[in-house]
Amino acid sequence: MTPADEAEARAAMTAALQAGHALLAQGKPAVDAVAAAIAELEDSPQFNAGKGAVFNHEGKNELDASIMDGASGKAGAIAGVHRVRNPIQLARAVMDHSQHVMMVGDGAEDFAREQGIKLVDPSYFRTEKRWQQLQKALQEDRLGQAHSDLTTAKHFGTVGALALDNRGDLAAGTSTGGMTDKRYGRVGDSPIIGSGTYANAQCAVSGTGWGEFYIRAVAAYDICARMKYNGQSLKRAAETVIDRQIPKAGGDGGAIGLGADGAVAFPFNTEGMYRGWIGPDGVAHVAIYKDDPLPMPAGQ
Repeated sequence: MTPADEAEARAAMTAALQAGHALLAQGKPAVDAVAAAIAELEDSPQFNAGKGAVFNHEGKNELDASIMDGASGKAGAIAGVHRVRNPIQLARAVMDHSQHVMMVGDGAEDFAREQGIKLVDPSYFRTEKRWQQLQKALQEDRLGQAHSDLTTAKHFGTVGALALDNRGDLAAGTSTGGMTDKRYGRVGDSPIIGSGTYANAQCAVSGTGWGEFYIRAVAAYDICARMKYNGQSLKRAAETVIDRQIPKAGGDGGAIGLGADGAVAFPFNTEGMYRGWIGPDGVAHVAIYKDDPLPMPAGQ
């Protein structure tokens, strides 16, 4: 990243944390804070979600998102949409205003119109950086190169947020543009409840990385299940899944985790991961690279 890119990314993460915190400070539920934080990140071109979404093989932006309320167990998800400015808002509408958990493609966009969710021309999502990433990927396809620098970067940039409200309830959400050069209607883990997003009364998780491996591992749920059934701490459960199981299977990536006791976890097995947290004092802490200092909440 250029220094300007890095500064913009850090500013966007800080704004997202502050947006969620402001709602929690007003006594709003965790799901409201999650949706607000993710919408901020979707509006930034620095991340692979919303405005900064990557292009698929056909040169289109294809968006997925999900959200889950740990208190009620309700969830909403959407996949394969092209015109929804803030996919997390549509996922929230599916959860709150439909009988379903997941909607995809044209049907999801029809529902968005019914719900008054803002739609934009697909050109809104185009950024030159993402377009050039696709051109490089297409060139590699033609040359048959499978192990370039771009190949390792195809799976990253997904955004997620977790929140713990003053009632002790948790929520989780995730939003993504998927993989650069994806094709054939591919859907990754981000909109799949239990794989890329999961929340219950004890634990909330959002993942980012090579989605196929997160789907097979049911990664987000597995972290919370290890806490519930094995009595593992959030940190141990998250590191076991993200730093051991996913790499052992051939994948990579990271996750963010939040416990009902306020514990946080940021496991990742790559050179860096956009991450941050904000506590009751309203001070945002953000980091990008592996060696970035990120102070943990008191007692952790």
